[in-house]
Amino acid sequence: MRHLKTRLTLISALLLIVTCCSSGCTIGASTSSKTLDVSMYDYQDTKNLIKFVHNASLIVKNEGFDSIEYFKKNRKLYNRPNYYLYIYKANGINLFHADMISIEGHNLSTLTDKDGKPVMRLIHEAIYDESNVHSWVHYSWWEQYEFYPVPKSSCHFLVQDKEGELYFVGGGMNYPHEEKEFVRIIVDNAAEILELEGADAITILEDPIKQFNFRDVRVFVFDESGKMIVEPVNNAEFQRGSVLHCVDDVGFKPFLAAKNSLKTKNKVWKIFMTKSRYDRKLVKKCMYVRKASMNSQTVYVGAITDLPHPSF
Repeated sequence: MRHLKTRLTLISALLLIVTCCSSGCTIGASTSSKTLDVSMYDYQDTKNLIKFVHNASLIVKNEGFDSIEYFKKNRKLYNRPNYYLYIYKANGINLFHADMISIEGHNLSTLTDKDGKPVMRLIHEAIYDESNVHSWVHYSWWEQYEFYPVPKSSCHFLVQDKEGELYFVGGGMNYPHEEKEFVRIIVDNAAEILELEGADAITILEDPIKQFNFRDVRVFVFDESGKMIVEPVNNAEFQRGSVLHCVDDVGFKPFLAAKNSLKTKNKVWKIFMTKSRYDRKLVKKCMYVRKASMNSQTVYVGAITDLPHPSF
């Protein structure tokens, strides 16, 4: 991940690009590339989506704006049961959407989801986040013929064609599995922002429309004593005692165990047990925690997600 000021400069430059479409390419050019590294993911659905979007991005890279006609003529190929493709100019104009033809040609740079998340802004930030290799963004989306918006995770590739034109190619999964990598990305980003901005970063981490909070995942921060600095669960008036005393449903203290492990490490995963809200059985959760420095004070930054079950 680049330093925050560098990232903001790059994002601003991208948003200010004046696009001018060029032609002259021939559809059908080679789309071969080096093998993608998807080893950090646990679920095959996630790996399949990344490969699907990456292959499409190579077509855009080789053919530029001329490729849009190809995608429109082959729309069904890019509208799969579990995910679909979309292509935007760098300035937020949608060029192709496999599932929603009505938005093609529209500038969606100010689009927000039902929770107020600025989807395009988050995509632009993710594209230049070096720790977010596949530019993941998490939000809610409106599916055709669905009454409720659905949770979605989308990956993206920034593409520059032979004419120098910039596009981003993306695709999203509905009701995605919670990958451990999703948590690793937001926690590492949170730690860096705390290092750069100090206590001023707290309001950013607490903001529900930022990338640090999505679905049931929330970034937390606690100090050496176990006092919560960023508390994603309780309101301030119900602030618990030291989080180091928290126990799971089998008596394990995951926060204390993480803090002890971090005496010799910079980052750690811990597994603990809790009751499923659906059938009340015990299920495994995993927690990623790492150390950071906030105004010269050592703090612990983390988030919790489901323990992956790759066989599903």
